[in-house]
Amino acid sequence: MIIIRKNLALLGLILCFLAGMLPLLKVPVKGNWNLYQTDAALFFITYMILGITALLFFIRQLQGYRLMTLVAGTWYVISIFGVYFKINNYFGWGFADRLLSKTIHMRWGWIVYLIGVLLLLLSTKKLKKIAD
Repeated sequence: MIIIRKNLALLGLILCFLAGMLPLLKVPVKGNWNLYQTDAALFFITYMILGITALLFFIRQLQGYRLMTLVAGTWYVISIFGVYFKINNYFGWGFADRLLSKTIHMRWGWIVYLIGVLLLLLSTKKLKKIAD
């Protein structure tokens, strides 16, 4: 049996949805970039995962919700590593990549997104069945 802590789940969903609009990268000439400006495919996949997670939460499909919270946690790790490696290997030239990685910085939006994902992961609890 799975128990969902509704307050943690709702707060986690709200933080994850808002994190996509917060500054995630600081680009020198352009300013702060949110998730859509960073990478459109990353934005759409992230919001698709979060949308399915929210849908499963609201229709009370507990197994699916728990699975999607794990998918959202895994996707966070993949996306932060993907953005980090894209910053450090954008051109494929050593000098240009080092110069670019010194000018583009990760912003505080990633921390808000991490807190939201952690709240989603902590919102489910699996109880063991008691044998009769």
